[in-house]
Amino acid sequence: MNVNEQSIRFTIDVIAAKVAEMLSRETGKAATEALSDFMATKTYRLLLNPKSFLFLESPAYIIDMIAAEQSGDWGTWLEV
Repeated sequence: MNVNEQSIRFTIDVIAAKVAEMLSRETGKAATEALSDFMATKTYRLLLNPKSFLFLESPAYIIDMIAAEQSGDWGTWLEV
C-alpha cells in the first residue's frame, strides 16, 4: 500500500467513525451499534471503494445518503 492508498484508507476510517458518532447521537444507539448498522449499508460499501471518491464528501453528506438508502429512495441516493 503506497502513501496515497494509506491516506485514503485513513480518511475512510475517520469518516466512518464520524458517521457512526453522528448516527449514535441521532438514534440513541451505542457508537459500536451505530457503526455496525452503518457497515451493513450499501453507502458504507460505496465509501470503501476509493474509485467512488465518496471519501471526499462530508459525514453529513454520507448521513443524507444513508437516510435515502434506508427510505428506499434510490433516485435520491444516486443523486446525493
